[in-house]
Amino acid sequence: MPELPKVGVVTVTYNSGKVINAFMECVLKQDYGNLILYLIDNCSHDSTLQQVAVYQDPRVVLIANSRNVGVAEGNNQGIRAALKAGCDYVLLINNDTEFDIRLISTLCSDCRQYDCDMIVPKIMYYDRPEILWYAGGRFSRARATGLHYGIGCWDSGQFDIPGQVDHGPTCCMLIRHEVFQRVGLMDARYFLYFDDTDFCFRAGRCHQKLWYSPSTRVFHKVSSLTGGDQTELSTAYLTRNHVYFIAKNLGWLPSLFYLPLYELNITAKLLTGRISLRAYRIRQAAFWDGIRMSVHKSE
Repeated sequence: MPELPKVGVVTVTYNSGKVINAFMECVLKQDYGNLILYLIDNCSHDSTLQQVAVYQDPRVVLIANSRNVGVAEGNNQGIRAALKAGCDYVLLINNDTEFDIRLISTLCSDCRQYDCDMIVPKIMYYDRPEILWYAGGRFSRARATGLHYGIGCWDSGQFDIPGQVDHGPTCCMLIRHEVFQRVGLMDARYFLYFDDTDFCFRAGRCHQKLWYSPSTRVFHKVSSLTGGDQTELSTAYLTRNHVYFIAKNLGWLPSLFYLPLYELNITAKLLTGRISLRAYRIRQAAFWDGIRMSVHKSE
């Protein structure tokens, strides 16, 4: 009987103490017999590392950073380690997720069945397990970002048809090792947010097939570790990285259309009372940070 393809499971922790035990149990109880868990810790100062140390399992590889290098570079560290170890697939997955014992075996089987390069399962809200968070996705030219199908909808099977999609979140994405040779790694400059949108966009340009499969589900504790997209931290990174994504990937001619509209939208939100003066200032500073990043981006 041929050996199972090796799967490198990559997760990035940062003060993940309240979710890490459940995640570790989900990974280490998988019915898939050939996996390595690469746990990249971004200098947690809670109990994360002490909790991980309890798991004396040879399949767990800990890479402990002395500083917070961000989610994108943390994923890159895990990807590099997995590729060096000869992994056939890399599963990028958030540790604020839970899932059943067949997640990896199902994703690998579906990836072979659909002959795709990357695959994402159906993803539900953990605290509302009947509500969809991701059931496929696309890249919206109008908004210059990735969108989820089904988000916020009750799951009644309406998204149970597998198919090729343009966009998927790396909170759970299985990727063939060859993809990284063709597309490259995550862009570490994003640090947090939009790194997966950027990766999917670049993968599409390289004709890599991304598939949505509803055969298995993941339950995502959305924003449990970042505090949600309304915090000042999230607002700053989402704004900065969206601007950077537009200028980096769409080119300067489309950017001359998108970015002035983006700036006007920020001002309109202030004038109509949808954001405070403080939030406006945060968005403004982040907008210009994104412009500077795009001007000085690495070749």
